Amino acid sequence: MMEPLTTLLVQYGLVLVLLNVFLVQAGMPVPAVPTLIVAGALAAGNGPSVLAIIGVAVIGSLVGDSIWYAAGRIYGMRVLRLLCRISISPDSCVRETETRFLSWGPVSLIFAKLVPGFATVAPPLAGASGIKCGRFIVYSALGAALWAGLAVGAGRLFFRQIDWLLDKLAQMGVYALVFLGCALVLFVGIKYYERRRFFKALRMARISVDDLYGLIEAGASPVIADVRSSSAREMDPRRVPGAIPIDVHNLDAQLSKLPPDSDIIVYCT
Repeated sequence: MMEPLTTLLVQYGLVLVLLNVFLVQAGMPVPAVPTLIVAGALAAGNGPSVLAIIGVAVIGSLVGDSIWYAAGRIYGMRVLRLLCRISISPDSCVRETETRFLSWGPVSLIFAKLVPGFATVAPPLAGASGIKCGRFIVYSALGAALWAGLAVGAGRLFFRQIDWLLDKLAQMGVYALVFLGCALVLFVGIKYYERRRFFKALRMARISVDDLYGLIEAGASPVIADVRSSSAREMDPRRVPGAIPIDVHNLDAQLSKLPPDSDIIVYCT
């Protein structure tokens, strides 16, 4: 079963790399690094050249990134919220990405693909923050070349070990595919369980929009804290009426100044 797959990589390696990288940058939960590593190893033999592999990887990455960049320019922060609904770590990906992007600026796009969870969220954030298209393409292309180059280079450097591994998987036949499939299912299952457990813990501490509105209509006066970043407030100036802007990096000190006998509602991006 593994031999036909290796043959496919030799014959259609560039197409498979292009498609795989595009799907990853488009947001699909499929790995691209193993494909790039194997393609790099095959480049030592009858496979496509290293430069060709990196080139098509950059093209596939730019196409996927450009789609999210355009969506960010059109829809702003709403795109990030959509991404974080389908992310493995939805409650932290926007905040962490914003922090990195604000700290490093557009140059962060060069290293985005090396940081887990950053690669898919950075392009729409760049679009929402108004980064010019030409600048985005240059930084994104450099980032894709660095990311793909490291993976392909590793495959080219350790091609003997990878060839040995592929031979072992070929000897296992269909059992190799079953093993890899089970490993993938186990990984997704663990992440899904952690996500469900996290949501269950948070659900008891959360309040819906309707419940908050009903609380205010009933005469209660909860303190509403807007802990979004300054850039998020600029990109989406809408806010809950009466909300107090609070710097999340100085949250404890600022919350300590609020009335201790009041309900405190905190909301973020």
